[in-house]
Amino acid sequence: MMEEKIKHLEFVQSIITRMNTCSFQLKGWMITIVSALLALFASSSNELYIYIAIVPTLIFWFLDTYYLQQERKFRGLYNDIVLGNIGNFEMPIDNYVYTPKNKSSNKYRYGKVFMSKTLWPLYGIIAIGLLITGIVLTINNVNCL
Repeated sequence: MMEEKIKHLEFVQSIITRMNTCSFQLKGWMITIVSALLALFASSSNELYIYIAIVPTLIFWFLDTYYLQQERKFRGLYNDIVLGNIGNFEMPIDNYVYTPKNKSSNKYRYGKVFMSKTLWPLYGIIAIGLLITGIVLTINNVNCL
C-alpha cells in the first residue's frame, strides 16, 4: 500500500517538474523574442518594434500563468495525497478549481496566478517598460519633426 502511495507521489511530482520546465522555457523564449525585436529597433530606430515586443510579452505572460496555475493545482493534489485525503492513483484536479462554494481554492484562480509575485515582476515590468520607452521615443520623434 505504501509503495503505491510513493509511486503516486512520484507521478504527480514528475508532472509538477514538467510544468515548471515549461514555465522556465517560456520565460527564455519571451526574453529571446523581445531581445530580437529590440535589436531590430536598435538597427532601424523604428519605434514600432518596441510596441510589437509588448505582444509576445503579454502572450507569454498568459501562457506562463496557465502553466503556473496547473503546477499549483498539482502541488495541491500532492499535498492532499500526502495527507491521505485522496486515494491511490486518483487525480481529481477539479477539486482545485475555484468556485464560490470552494473558496479555499482561491490561490488556484487564473487572475490570482497572473498577478503572482513570480510572474508580475518579470512580465509586468518588461511590458510597462516597453510601453513607456515606446511612448517616450514616439514623443521625442514627434517633437523633433
